[in-house]
Amino acid sequence: MIDDILRDSEDRMKKAVDAVERDLAAIRTGHAHVGLLDHIKVDYFGSSMQLNQMATVAAPEARMLTIQAWDRNATSAIEKALMASDLGVTPSIEGQLIRINLPPLTEQRRKDMIKLVSRRVEEGRVSVRNVRRDGVDQVKKLVSSKEASEDDQRKAQDQLQKLTDRYIGFIDQRGKEKEAELAEV
Repeated sequence: MIDDILRDSEDRMKKAVDAVERDLAAIRTGHAHVGLLDHIKVDYFGSSMQLNQMATVAAPEARMLTIQAWDRNATSAIEKALMASDLGVTPSIEGQLIRINLPPLTEQRRKDMIKLVSRRVEEGRVSVRNVRRDGVDQVKKLVSSKEASEDDQRKAQDQLQKLTDRYIGFIDQRGKEKEAELAEV
């Protein structure tokens, strides 16, 4: 029973780390990468679709992204979604190809992005801690219903704490890497 709780907690902690990594990938640094557009949703024929589900995104240069729509008619909808996004970019259309030139980040924008990274990292830490708390609560319920001993409870809490420390370390490391990317001029 306790092993199931530990496995479930570890799985949920991994998902929290993955969510933080996805959030951090969407934060713009000075370099172009295709993950920058993963969060863009395009309204197309009355439904909202992810950009990467309706076009090919590539980064041919360090400061340029290209988007090749699979459907010719989707180009204008993609352009509108890009203009409405929080990226602060202006796409240029050449036939079916959309080009996005990423200007260098200003110092103020870098500081804002570093604050955003810190906020996302802290949210990830809180998520992992919440998983730990849920796991500890489940173990306590087992002890109170006499399905596990107090020794089992202490061992499980130690293991949950070790898992928590490990996954928070992953989140912190990823945050430091992203901050270093943003600090590059």
